[in-house]
Amino acid sequence: MSTTGKRNRNAGTRLRRHVSVSDVEDGMVLLDEREGRYFKVNASGALILRALIDGASPADAVRALVERYEVSEERAAADVDTLTAELAGNGLVVS
Repeated sequence: MSTTGKRNRNAGTRLRRHVSVSDVEDGMVLLDEREGRYFKVNASGALILRALIDGASPADAVRALVERYEVSEERAAADVDTLTAELAGNGLVVS
């Protein structure tokens, strides 16, 4: 599935208009179409990003990580925070 500049129903985290994403076998690839740069996230990163751009809250993304990967809530929350900060820092998403 490919998505470009997708806005979610909760107007929380969304892709910037110049960013496209594609699901791949072991994660997700993001393309910054303005800069011509690719970014890849692993399967857990893809789970987080897909949840957020589909309208889930960060807390929902944390729960999904805990359920899927059997990690602690604290670890999952740190992963969600880190990923969203890195993506925002690279100009790929806005919250």
